[in-house]
Amino acid sequence: MPLADHTGTCWFVGLTTLDVVHRAAGRPDRDEKVTASRQDVAAGGPAANAAVTAAALGARAVLVTALGDSPVARAARADLETHGVEVHDVVAPGQDVPLAVSAVLVDEATGERSVVSADAALAEAPPPRFLGDLPHPDVVLFDGHHPVIAGAAVGHLENRAPRPLVVLDAGRWRPLFAELLPVADVAAVSARFAVPGHDDVTAGAHDLGARGVVVTHGDGPVEWSSGDETGTVPVPAVEARDTLGAGDAFHGALAVALAGGAALPEACVTAVEVAGTRVRHVGPRSWLAEVRR
Repeated sequence: MPLADHTGTCWFVGLTTLDVVHRAAGRPDRDEKVTASRQDVAAGGPAANAAVTAAALGARAVLVTALGDSPVARAARADLETHGVEVHDVVAPGQDVPLAVSAVLVDEATGERSVVSADAALAEAPPPRFLGDLPHPDVVLFDGHHPVIAGAAVGHLENRAPRPLVVLDAGRWRPLFAELLPVADVAAVSARFAVPGHDDVTAGAHDLGARGVVVTHGDGPVEWSSGDETGTVPVPAVEARDTLGAGDAFHGALAVALAGGAALPEACVTAVEVAGTRVRHVGPRSWLAEVRR
């Protein structure tokens, strides 16, 4: 896959969860139980999974998140650090916040996933006090969770030179995106993302200030727009065995490619290839060996 030798330093600012993933033949009906054929436990969340992807691709992956010191948080941190992510927790040592445990079901027949999670809704994250001590980033990715952390990071970046590229992972609209889109160099959104007051997702993101926009359509072509240029990147047909975290893999790879100096179309090609690798493998981490640098 076309990655530059210099893969850079990427910050990932946002959510970490602990995912409990079951794989089963179909979904249970109401008041019914099914037996899983496989179970995995791993850290999850858009920013965290993107950071794992970036680390596998050879970037310095710095995660700024809210974990705390609960047994659940320690399990998530251990998984992230095992996979090369530098974890920076805004929660003071010995203190705790409710870290979401996500219940995930992957359908064996289709690879599609269903997720129930509190995300960051139960946790009030404090502002980070350590951003000045972190390595200067080439790219900073925000996932729209933890507004206090994101706000502090945006303010910090205003005074950094050279200014890093800002990438948004925007799967669904969150109020925080109204503040993040004006500073975004690339807003990577799903086709289901809706900007309030706009019928067209690309136009809406540009109108709110995003300089570049990438729109994913599942297994359909990826659309990109930057300045007066637009284009599409085809998504090769693959056997999708597990779609959990495919979008996160796409965003992590996009950030790494941009950090290495790729133009937006080339970065999308890399992201498509990495996401395609993700969905061909069963389990949240088994695919990393194929892309690790």
